[in-house]
This record gives sequence, structure tokens and C-alpha cells, in this order.
Amino acid sequence: MSRRAPAVQRGATRGLVAVELWRIALPVLWFGMVAAISFIEAPLKFQAPGITIPLGLGIGRLVFAALNVAEGLVLLALTLLSFWPSAARISGGRLGVWAALAVVYVAKIVFVRPPLNARTDLVLQGEAPGQSIWHYVYIACDVATMILLVLAALGAARALLPAREQPARGTDARRA
Repeated sequence: MSRRAPAVQRGATRGLVAVELWRIALPVLWFGMVAAISFIEAPLKFQAPGITIPLGLGIGRLVFAALNVAEGLVLLALTLLSFWPSAARISGGRLGVWAALAVVYVAKIVFVRPPLNARTDLVLQGEAPGQSIWHYVYIACDVATMILLVLAALGAARALLPAREQPARGTDARRA
């Protein structure tokens, strides 16, 4: 009986490590998607020969809709990994980062995308609606998302590090 306990414990530890590795990989994946689409593809597409503003906006609408679906799926996976398995449930600051990611994502979908879509509709109908602050708000949401994703990945990586022993009170840690 005592021989099985370490094997079970090793298996449980291996499973917890796998969960943390997913908690690193998913934010890194999400970060890459946002960086590639929002900060590389979006501005570059308008520099391609033959791409008109209406055509670029139509492509952008499709690409950003797909990005938002992919972001939602990654957020769902992170949500599941944040609360399951119960032995590896996140807490404290990591929970705050997850909640902030969810709030920024929902705000982007519910409050920012609709005015951007309405503006795109106007341009596609041949109107010139002028400048819009909503593009800057969307960029701010993406920057906030990327910062939070770095924090999420670092939190998961930190969880994989062995716990440091604290020196006893009244002792000099340098002598230990």
C-alpha cells in the first residue's frame, strides 16, 4: 500500500504540471493571434495593391469576427482550466487576471464591435463617416488583453517553479 502512494502522487503531480503547461500555452497562442491580426494584418492589408477601403474593411470584418470567435474559444478553455481540476484551481492574483481577460473580451464584443460594424456598414454603402474613436478603443482593448495574457502565462510559469523555502525568523538567509 505504501508503494502505491508515491506513484499516485507522481501521477497527480504530472497532471497538475500538464494543466499549468496548458495555462502557459493558451495565453501565448491568444497573444500571437491578437498580435498577428490586430497589429500586423490589419494595417498591412490596406497597403496591398488593389485593396480599396471598402474591400479592406470587408476583409477586416471577416478576419476580426473569426479572431473574436477564436479568442472566445481560448477564453473558454482557459476558464475550464482555471476552475478544473479542483486540485489545480487558480486563486488570488491569477483569478483576477482571468476575470480581467473575461471582462475585456466581453466589453470588446458587446460594446466596441457594434459601433465598428455600424461604421463599416456606412463605408460599404458609400458614405464617409469620418474618424472614429472606436478603432482606438479596440486597440486599447487588444493592448490590455495582451498585457493580461503575458501576466497569465507568467503566473502559470511561476506556478511550475519549486516553492522557495523561507528562512527562519532571526536567521540570515545568506548564511544558510
